[in-house]
Amino acid sequence: MTALRSILITGASSGLGAGLARHLAAPGVRLALTGRDAARLEVTAEACRAKSAEVVTGLFDVADAEPIAAWILARDAEAPFDLAISAAGVSAGTSEAGAPEGHKLATLQVRTNLLGTMNVIEPLIAPMMARKAGQLVVVASTAALRGLPYSPGYSASKAGVRAYGEALRALLAPAGVAVTVVVPGFFDTPMTDRWKGPTPFMVSLDKMVRVIAKGIERRSSRVVYPRLLALGQVAADLMPAMFGDRIVRNFRFHIEPGS
Repeated sequence: MTALRSILITGASSGLGAGLARHLAAPGVRLALTGRDAARLEVTAEACRAKSAEVVTGLFDVADAEPIAAWILARDAEAPFDLAISAAGVSAGTSEAGAPEGHKLATLQVRTNLLGTMNVIEPLIAPMMARKAGQLVVVASTAALRGLPYSPGYSASKAGVRAYGEALRALLAPAGVAVTVVVPGFFDTPMTDRWKGPTPFMVSLDKMVRVIAKGIERRSSRVVYPRLLALGQVAADLMPAMFGDRIVRNFRFHIEPGS
């Protein structure tokens, strides 16, 4: 009997997580999917089952460390994960009137995006090291390359994800565990719909999913797309602060409140 390919994906209720789940679903694949919205998670699960994948689901907020860790370890015991993708995330920013996002929203993003990523990845480090196999994928953002003044909490959370992933990659490579750091720009999702402002080089969700999936398949150390947007962010970061700050201040946007 051929062993199943076992994959964990968080944030599978919608957006990138759901897109990657549908893309990776196939006969011989076991998907462990988590999300916060039961109805939307089930839509994703059914779409994956329709492609002959085996699917198990769990309703979790990735910010709650103990419950999701216990669930992940239980699923890993059933079918050891070959691949784990931490795709759950939230975004917020300044209001339309320019009011700062505030402590509550800033810390929510850090808890979900950064600590949530750690809560998903950490339980699998020891098992994958023991097996000397596996791949961990974390999702940062081009906002991690140069902090954006209208979304400081989001920028900080994604910069943390990027640094965490890069540190783990160097740490785990000798043990045979790959770490891929995804650095996406704008792509069409309900989260992006709340972004009111310029969205340079925006691509469809399907395009972003295909680019990321190809990078995962190649076990790439980084998947950065679109590269031109990333290069612009890096250039702004390397400039003297007075010039870089002026550029990013002119990139005005606000983010409408999410559910």
